[in-house]
Amino acid sequence: MSNYARITGITVEAYDTKTIEFQWDEKARPGQFAMAWVPGMEEIPMSLSKIGRIKSITVKNIGESTNRLHQLTIGDTLRLRGPYGSGYDLKKGVKYLVVGGGIGVASVLPVIKETGADTIIGARTDKDIILYDQAHRYASDIWISTDDGSRGFHGNAVELMREKCDENRYDCVIACGPEAMLYHLYKACEDLGLDCQMSLERHMKCGAGLCGCCMIDDQRVCKDGPVFNKEQLSGMTEFGVSKRDTCGRLVKFG
Repeated sequence: MSNYARITGITVEAYDTKTIEFQWDEKARPGQFAMAWVPGMEEIPMSLSKIGRIKSITVKNIGESTNRLHQLTIGDTLRLRGPYGSGYDLKKGVKYLVVGGGIGVASVLPVIKETGADTIIGARTDKDIILYDQAHRYASDIWISTDDGSRGFHGNAVELMREKCDENRYDCVIACGPEAMLYHLYKACEDLGLDCQMSLERHMKCGAGLCGCCMIDDQRVCKDGPVFNKEQLSGMTEFGVSKRDTCGRLVKFG
């Protein structure tokens, strides 16, 4: 559903990342996303980092459209379509370990709030860590990994995940982040015999499964995902290997 929402709050999360809050009465599940637009930008998909009556998107400034979102102030209006996507399948009695890498923390934050799950936040440096205070408020335990060792565990989130799985028992890993991280996290789950659900990212133009620009093998990431379970991931030949450019052409990950 498409409508307009007025911005009620803006929080600076890091030097390049802001959270934009707005009142939007559409019902949403953890892991779903919205297509966001304001004049002067392309419509782009954004994970919902808050899903109550007051919702939010957390925006990393990486291009013209996200820069336009960063220019917004309280009282401005944002056009939204959605919510779209499958979302995470959360069950009672399942012990989850949540892993968020980079801006992917935004997608998993509603899961942390709903489940209170143990959580790993991974980032390149301490300056790139986002949404830690919010996650810390809800998580039973929370750990940080940084590639350069400037805060927390010196290494990547997958290495820290393996360490924590040696120390604790988990049933399922829920994750969102760079695809290289997700691919190696999936391989770790295979090694450890853990179930997993992972939110993937592809170019999305329509958000509703019509244009086919976000295909990964025979799956539409916007409609069939963005969250995929272990069985679905196991059948994807393009997962961790290739993606499609803005014209739909298959390109290898660098």
